[in-house]
Amino acid sequence: MQNRLKELRAREGLNQTELARIIGASRQTVSLMERGDYAPSVVLAIKIARVFKENVEDIFILEEEQESDK
Repeated sequence: MQNRLKELRAREGLNQTELARIIGASRQTVSLMERGDYAPSVVLAIKIARVFKENVEDIFILEEEQESDK
């Protein structure tokens, strides 16, 4: 699963620790999500979407969806 977390964090001027505190996760979890090594739970994905005022599906992109868009 790919995502736009790093891009959105930069837009809002947040570092990983600050985002982690806001969403109630660890900095390591944020780092893993950004690298695509961890898929967040639905609850965590919704919290992230609310922070950035974006739709979940506009932040987290399934690789299957990307391939079908080509």
